[in-house]
Amino acid sequence: MSGIQAVNKKQLVLVSGRAHPDLADAVAAELNSEVLPASAYSFANGELYVRFNDSVRGTDAFVIQSHAAPINEWLMEQLIMVDALKRASAKRITVVAPFYPYARQDKKHRGREPISARLVADLFKAAGADRIMSVDLHAPQIQGFFDGPVDHLFAMPVLMDHMKKVLDSDILTVVSPDMGRVRVADVWSDKMGAPLAIIHKRRDPLVPNQVSVHEIVGDVNGRDCLIVDDLIDTGRTIVAAAKALKDNGARKVIVAATHAVFSDPAVEILNSDHVDSVVVTDTLPLPPEKRFEKLTVLPIAPLIARAIHEVFEDGSVTSMFDGSA
Repeated sequence: MSGIQAVNKKQLVLVSGRAHPDLADAVAAELNSEVLPASAYSFANGELYVRFNDSVRGTDAFVIQSHAAPINEWLMEQLIMVDALKRASAKRITVVAPFYPYARQDKKHRGREPISARLVADLFKAAGADRIMSVDLHAPQIQGFFDGPVDHLFAMPVLMDHMKKVLDSDILTVVSPDMGRVRVADVWSDKMGAPLAIIHKRRDPLVPNQVSVHEIVGDVNGRDCLIVDDLIDTGRTIVAAAKALKDNGARKVIVAATHAVFSDPAVEILNSDHVDSVVVTDTLPLPPEKRFEKLTVLPIAPLIARAIHEVFEDGSVTSMFDGSA
């Protein structure tokens, strides 16, 4: 074999499900790449089919899927894509799930309940995933559910850069919508140079999407209040918090959240007079009917693309953040 030199060059491949192709295209553009062509469709009985049109042998594959409704369908599609890549001899497979499916079912609140977030991690592993990448996990312990590396990305820099441009820190108060978000809100408070307020609420575990706001810890009278959270689902929690703030003298209420789940009737609820503006990222697809005048959508593709680049180059995803999130 003299005179013949084998060159083992890594190749990055981006694969996308059908849930949010615009995000995958934006990530590919940031990486000066393209999404791998694939055939994907649903049979009449609801079963899914996926086949990649080009060889993926020996590649470093990143499977992007946003888990919007119908979540179960898009989760299954991503699992099938991972399985197809594994059987086609991809060298390493990274699941990119900007909004981790079933993240809110991360522990048992009552007896005989599942821990669905752990089950999802097991499914990804069984399908053949080597790594998971996600943005603003609802619960940090989800990182420990997967038997392999988990890259937990933070959208805070994206949201905060925007907020610093549009808000006056002299009259700003950062608000945690519940006790579970105090740590993140405290980081926002430090970085924005603004005081912190906390909303104490109680949720009935037997009634989903309904909360009762009890009291506000901190002074919000005459202040612009910035509520920071990881997601907005129906919007009832956010609007209840906003109403409590306005009832206690808040001048304006601005909401910043990473994931715009926006389950019906979120748009109608968020258009409440208690909320002055809503800022989210595009981790999930937002069709025209889920957009409204008060809404600002920031691109998350640059953050995801940079993380993919670091993983592909065997760099440090942690270096993208200063350890404050």
